[in-house]
Amino acid sequence: MEKSLSGGRFLLVTVLNVIITIFELLGGLLSGSLSLLSDAFHNLGDALSIVLSYAAHRIGGRQQTRTNTFGYRRAEILAALLNSGVLIVISLILAGEAVRRLLHPEPVKGDIMLLVAVVSFLANLLSTVLLNRGSKHNLNIRATYLHLLSDALASVGVIVGALLITIWQISWVDPTITILVALYICYESLPIVKQTFGILMEASPDLDYEGIAKDICALPEVEGVHHLHAWQIDENNIVVSMHVNMDNVPISEIEPIYRQIESLLCQKYNVNHVTIQAECHRGEDESLFYQQNDWRHN
Repeated sequence: MEKSLSGGRFLLVTVLNVIITIFELLGGLLSGSLSLLSDAFHNLGDALSIVLSYAAHRIGGRQQTRTNTFGYRRAEILAALLNSGVLIVISLILAGEAVRRLLHPEPVKGDIMLLVAVVSFLANLLSTVLLNRGSKHNLNIRATYLHLLSDALASVGVIVGALLITIWQISWVDPTITILVALYICYESLPIVKQTFGILMEASPDLDYEGIAKDICALPEVEGVHHLHAWQIDENNIVVSMHVNMDNVPISEIEPIYRQIESLLCQKYNVNHVTIQAECHRGEDESLFYQQNDWRHN
């Protein structure tokens, strides 16, 4: 996360969302608009999300220690997963209430709904602009940014609904908008949940593993690669470990080969950290990826 996205900017976005939440709660209760109330709950979630996101970033920026040798970057992944998961749950609850409203329509005051929605849209738009830059390369900020973007889009929907209700008294527009926004939020949030869950479960990043093995085996003195592992610390940092079979040469001759492998993986495959175990004949007949019973043959 960039310095420009820390401190005062996050405080401003948090204050904006708290104010919007109170404003929309009052407006939703006075107008009877479910879409305004749903937007208010989303904004309350936004405020909590921003605080959590900022706290996770500060924790994630800490240096490695002997108890956390990879550092604390996973704090931001946990925050992204929590933010996205909560957003999906809230959306599904509100969608269920919207279905009930469709079956049992309730009167809505379109003029109050319109005023609150316009003010909310402007505030949400400002918050979205403030966090836009950091959302491109950080899952934690992207999850928070999606909170804000979803509320901005929801406000647009509420504005359209308020106009239709005010002009033509079409009351079913309000819960319909709520359902559409809920579906959109779930659509945008599910990929973040999937990616963050994959990182936490040590899922392998999308790399050309056969290509990696082929490129490494093409280097001088390298005869084979096995027991390759790859995982992500966060969405931007890939770690790889492997066993490499080499000729029986001194350590002084092995180190340059290590540097070639590290350079290859960094430049061609965007790997940030590599751990290599050199072996002569041990593991020559073993697979590229670790098999549970491979150790029994050693």
